[in-house]
Amino acid sequence: MNPILIDVPEEFETERLFIRIPRPGDGKAVYQAMRASKKELLPWMPFAQKEQTEEETEINIREAHIRFLQRDDLRMLAFLKETGELVCSTGLHRMDWDVPKFEIGYWTDTRFSGNGYTTEVVEGLANFAFNKLSAKRVEVRCDAKNIRSLAIPERLGFKMEGTLRNDDVSVDGSELRDTLIYASTTPVKMKTFNEN
Repeated sequence: MNPILIDVPEEFETERLFIRIPRPGDGKAVYQAMRASKKELLPWMPFAQKEQTEEETEINIREAHIRFLQRDDLRMLAFLKETGELVCSTGLHRMDWDVPKFEIGYWTDTRFSGNGYTTEVVEGLANFAFNKLSAKRVEVRCDAKNIRSLAIPERLGFKMEGTLRNDDVSVDGSELRDTLIYASTTPVKMKTFNEN
């Protein structure tokens, strides 16, 4: 089946968040989140290496909207239900619709870090993939040095399947980096303190 024929819901909710497809006009909020989080994004995200204008960010958002509709990439944005503020940019990437399988990517506005929002986003998006898109596999890939990022799939019970040694170059080009692969083949939930 051509993926463009797959009905993909354009929004869903978690306990505290409203998660949806990027829409024209979202560029301003994403631009402000990137600027506020520049220091934290710089070591990990290629897009943070270059100063972007608000207009370039809006173009990127509109392109992401089109790619979602074409089923090439399912980027989403997470907003607080209470205030409508943008908390996180996320999405299902590098999908294989034949399996189907997806990789979750994410970054969070630093102003909202430390509240469990990123974990809630990843949990919600993983379960969205399993329950709405019939996923058989959901992955999270992390730079082995990005301790904060890799804590999220661990907290959600994803299994660490392996390390790809010297898999990538650091975003500043100074060294080779290992990539950790976490995966789940069933819906996930945050581990409670007493769980293994």
